[in-house]
Amino acid sequence: MADKLKITLVKSPIGAVPKHKKTVEALGLRKLHKTVEMPDNAAVRGMVQQVKHLVKVEEI
Repeated sequence: MADKLKITLVKSPIGAVPKHKKTVEALGLRKLHKTVEMPDNAAVRGMVQQVKHLVKVEEI
């Protein structure tokens, strides 16, 4: 596994399920095309898996 994940919001969560909106916000993504670096662990991977249709993920 990589050391960190680079997560970018590529699709708006406006019409998404409320739980997915909260997950995107918990990842620190507030605006489109904003990128955050998160540690590569099971918790973050699970959050990304839940909103994989809204984000783009790269391993660093």
